[in-house]
Amino acid sequence: MATRSEIGHAKNVANFDVLIAFVLSIAGVFKPSKSAIQLTSLQNVSQNAKNAMKVVNDAFSVKSGAIAARKVAFAPFSKLITRVINSLESTDTSSVVDGQARTIVRKLQGTRATPKKSEEEKKALEAEGKVVNEKSSSQVGFDDRVANFDKLISLLASIPLYTPNEPELQVTGLTAHYNELKRLNDAVVNTKQIHDNAMLLRYGIFYQDNTGLVDLGLDTKSYIRSLFGASSPQYKQISKLRFTVIK
Repeated sequence: MATRSEIGHAKNVANFDVLIAFVLSIAGVFKPSKSAIQLTSLQNVSQNAKNAMKVVNDAFSVKSGAIAARKVAFAPFSKLITRVINSLESTDTSSVVDGQARTIVRKLQGTRATPKKSEEEKKALEAEGKVVNEKSSSQVGFDDRVANFDKLISLLASIPLYTPNEPELQVTGLTAHYNELKRLNDAVVNTKQIHDNAMLLRYGIFYQDNTGLVDLGLDTKSYIRSLFGASSPQYKQISKLRFTVIK
């Protein structure tokens, strides 16, 4: 479903094309001194606006595909990490080593070392004059998970006792999995940047002061009003065309 802003951009273009059609119908008398609202210029702006909208739509589709691919790849990630820590703890590693791995696993899975205090516990502590300041321990953003997964793999690679028989749990298997997750996450970052750049370019074409489609549409209406008068039948044909800045 198109968003309200996307509909707004499209409506501006549609109204601009209606305005151009009217200009064509009065080509014999439409002779503005401002070159930016002459017929050829208006037609170029209309085409540039349509091109910009297509670039944004295409970039959005690519970004959406990248986000979906990343989501699918990360869906079983938490279960894999649980298998990894269980495999490690099934060996003769020390509690210190297991604790180091557990700390990273908690960050990967968004869990806490100690349960979060209930509202009742917080109120009881505050009544005793103690300050309750529980910082979030969750680091489950995709960038964080990729970075912490790399840390976990580095830790596992340094533990001689970590030698699982399952290929997907071995350091080489985990490294390959990490590389794929990083590739998918980087793809989202890159496609998001491309989409953002496309939207920025579109914004300039539509809404730049004096040269954007909206201002040119309004200037063209003003010129037509000056030609025929505000109450003329000609001006009334285009007076209701709206050109709105869409944030």
